[in-house]
Amino acid sequence: MIGAILAGGRGRRFGGDKLLFRINGKPLLLYTLERLEQAEKIDKIVLVASKENAENVKGFGYKVVVDELMVGPMGGIHAALSLGDAFVVAGDMPLLVPEFIDFIIESFQKAKKPACVPRWGNGYLEPLHAAYSSSFRGFLEERINSGNYAINQAIRESDACYVEIEKLPEGWRESFFNVNTREDLGRLTPLRTRDSLDTLR
Repeated sequence: MIGAILAGGRGRRFGGDKLLFRINGKPLLLYTLERLEQAEKIDKIVLVASKENAENVKGFGYKVVVDELMVGPMGGIHAALSLGDAFVVAGDMPLLVPEFIDFIIESFQKAKKPACVPRWGNGYLEPLHAAYSSSFRGFLEERINSGNYAINQAIRESDACYVEIEKLPEGWRESFFNVNTREDLGRLTPLRTRDSLDTLR
C-alpha cells in the first residue's frame, strides 16, 4: 500500500508555504511524513505536488508525483492512484495516528471496495485520511472529464466502505487535525503527541 501525501497546496490562508514552516526546527511536512512512516501497512511513501511545489519537496527524499490537473484534492488522489492502491492524507496533518491508518487499510483490504473512508455520524467524510483502490482512478477520471471535482460526491456515488468514527477510540480523532492557519499551530500545544510539538517556535 502506497502512502500518498498531498503536498501541492498554496497555503493562502496560512500566508505562505505552510508545509515548509518550521515547528521546533522541523518542517510541518516532516511531522506528517514521520507519522505515516510509522504505519505498518504502508510500504512506501510518495509526495503529490504541483509543478510549482515539486522542487521544494524533492529535498525530503521521497518520490514526487506531479499533479498535472490541479483541480483540488480529486486531482491529487487521481495522480497518486497512477502508482497503485494508496492511503491518501494531506501534508498538513502532523498528528496522524499510525494505528488508525493501519486500521483503515485493513478495513479496505477486507472489504475489497474501491475506497474506504472515515465517516462521522452526521455523514461528513474524511476523504484525505482514506484508502483508495487504483481502480477508483477511472471512476474519478469520468468525473474530472465532466468537470465535476467534488471528491465527497464521487465517494458517495461509488461502492465505498465506511469506517464509522464514533465507534473507534476517541484518541484516534486527532489524526484528522490539519493546519490551515497560523492560529491552528496553537492548537497543537494541548494535544498529547509522541513528537516534540509541545513548544512552538
